Amino acid sequence: MAHLFLVKDIAFQAGLSTATVDRVLNGRPGVRRQTEMRVKAAIAELEKQQAGAIGSGRMLAIDIVMETPQRFSDAVRAAFEAEMATFLPGVFRCRFHFAEVMKPAELVQLLDRIRLRGTHGIVLKAPDVAEVAAAVARADAAGIPVVTLVTDLPNSARIAYAGADNRAAGETAAYLIGAFLGSDGGKVLVTLSSGRFRGEEEREIGFRRVIRARYPNIRITEISEGHGTDAATGTLAAAALAADPAINAVYSIGGGNRAVLAAFDMAERPVRVFVAHDLDADNRALLAARRIGFVLHHDLKTDARSAFRAIISRATALPRAVTPSLSSVEIVTPYNMPAAD
Repeated sequence: MAHLFLVKDIAFQAGLSTATVDRVLNGRPGVRRQTEMRVKAAIAELEKQQAGAIGSGRMLAIDIVMETPQRFSDAVRAAFEAEMATFLPGVFRCRFHFAEVMKPAELVQLLDRIRLRGTHGIVLKAPDVAEVAAAVARADAAGIPVVTLVTDLPNSARIAYAGADNRAAGETAAYLIGAFLGSDGGKVLVTLSSGRFRGEEEREIGFRRVIRARYPNIRITEISEGHGTDAATGTLAAAALAADPAINAVYSIGGGNRAVLAAFDMAERPVRVFVAHDLDADNRALLAARRIGFVLHHDLKTDARSAFRAIISRATALPRAVTPSLSSVEIVTPYNMPAAD
């Protein structure tokens, strides 16, 4: 397997031991196909990062850990890769750890493994549960800064949060849906990927507060624990529609929007207004096709930049830590959708 990198660098990128990487590179027996693919992916990632790394400053290797649907992790990866080479002379190298669903114990095990192996920082999208907060505390005690991304762990030892004001985003969704439904009212299906994520909980709190205060003719029903995947979210949405004929609008906090719309189609029910989050590939297509009305979007590149700056401030021992500002929430329609990067 041709490569230009040290075995230890490939091992670091792949999250494997140097002995395992050496066996793969030299074609020795007893290596699983999955392990071989991880080594190949690590080499490809190093090649791409080397091509984009200009300058000769200090290399900061960090880990981005996320429990999230692939459509969102793809967008996050693109944002971090786009911002990576802008921090010169210091250059970041990112290793990505993405899974659509992770048990807290699996996530904690991954964080502890990263801590023991070593890293210059961790960017984390994870549930706000005690086990994860404890793992963050262990990383911080080891001198590893942790920045939370798009959903916060405010009671943990993380050094900063990079993302939008989720409560304000929920309030904005309520304003749009309330103005659209007007005095006719209706019932909104609110979809969450999981109640374990503080960011989603804050969006829902903001949404419910404004609906309750300003739009008394609008009611709310909620589905959760579909983890943003189409199969599980679609099943939950279909059950909600079958149980309640009044549902005529959607506020999608957790994703799975194609599946939600398919559930409405199968039930032969109209959607008067649909508000979603994030300009991922699915939502771009749905917005262009007028299947959804609004997307609440914040720039993930801004979030990546904030995370990088916070980690740099710790790595370079600046006298005052950098506190990232919240990224702004934009209301995107089919008429003002920005071009894809």
